[in-house]
Amino acid sequence: MSDDIPEPDRIEGAPHPRNTHHLIGQTGADAEFLRAFNGGRLHHGWLMTGPRGVGKATLAWRIARFLLATPENDGGMFAPPPPDSLDIPDSHPVARRLSALSEPRLFLLRRPYDEKAARLKQDITVDEVRKMKSFFALSAADGGRRVAIIDAVDDMNTSAANALLKLLEEPPSGVTLLLISHQPARLLPTIRSRCRELRLGPLSPENLSDALTQAGGDVAPEDRVALAELAGGSVGEAFRMTNLDGLKLYQTLINLFSTLPRLDRPRALALAEAGAGKGAGPQFELIVTLLDLFLARLARAGTLGYLPPEAAKGEGDLIARLSPHPQAARVWADVAQHLGIRARRGKAVNLDPAALLMDMVLQIDATAGTLAQR
Repeated sequence: MSDDIPEPDRIEGAPHPRNTHHLIGQTGADAEFLRAFNGGRLHHGWLMTGPRGVGKATLAWRIARFLLATPENDGGMFAPPPPDSLDIPDSHPVARRLSALSEPRLFLLRRPYDEKAARLKQDITVDEVRKMKSFFALSAADGGRRVAIIDAVDDMNTSAANALLKLLEEPPSGVTLLLISHQPARLLPTIRSRCRELRLGPLSPENLSDALTQAGGDVAPEDRVALAELAGGSVGEAFRMTNLDGLKLYQTLINLFSTLPRLDRPRALALAEAGAGKGAGPQFELIVTLLDLFLARLARAGTLGYLPPEAAKGEGDLIARLSPHPQAARVWADVAQHLGIRARRGKAVNLDPAALLMDMVLQIDATAGTLAQR
């Protein structure tokens, strides 16, 4: 595809999952698929679930390479031994064709590009699912396995989801459907029930660091725990954090909130201005995300009665002071429920980003002051 057209299933600045051959930190899901394959229990639909950026798409492409490059076992005397890995060499013709998106036995279903509007469409439509069904019908004469990757099934509108359900109910012969979902609870229950689920969890700090390095990013060893805490074990989120200097920004937030409940307003205003202005959209979103995360960490620590690993210097003492008991935690949880949502909605209708961020900070300051008086 043209380099000018964005890919909806790719993190900006990182390689596409089809070019990431080594899956880090998800050996359980990897081994589960291999056991099913070797045991003759290859289901026609596989649903890969878990948070964004933990390797679901990488696993889907890894499975696709494996299925399309591994000869079918005819059960004869000279049949090869069962494979002990999903690894396929980069030099294999199938691997090269998948990397170039030229493999004739693979269909990639994702949000299409709207040429007239010059942007990606918001949804996967029923027309795209129909193209996939036609692809299976036309390629049936080729024989062998065929694979479809749907990234992400969450992006389907209602009509597309219903069309996919019919395909899962009556799957074409030799076809394996690999569905990627970041929020499986929102899927049609009938879609989930007709797939075998592979669950991928958040990555450990060490695995996250290794995966980030593989994707072309980098993280200092002393920052591994902090980045894993802020990114939730997600390589995609860690990539965004490192690209936008998220660790430094979170330290700025902690330093600012250390002045609560007597907020240092000049520093607060400087933070708000950093998320405003032309081209500051990603910075605005990151600041809101970090504020949401800080509130969630306050609520969780007060509820559970123990502090999380520090994501910034001084964070532990600050959380212990602001959320010392479950009653305070409930207050912070209530604030967390609406603050970030309100800021994002305000940004969507073109309200002043600096004012929206300043309002969030002032609300947090006011809450800290109320709790201090109790």
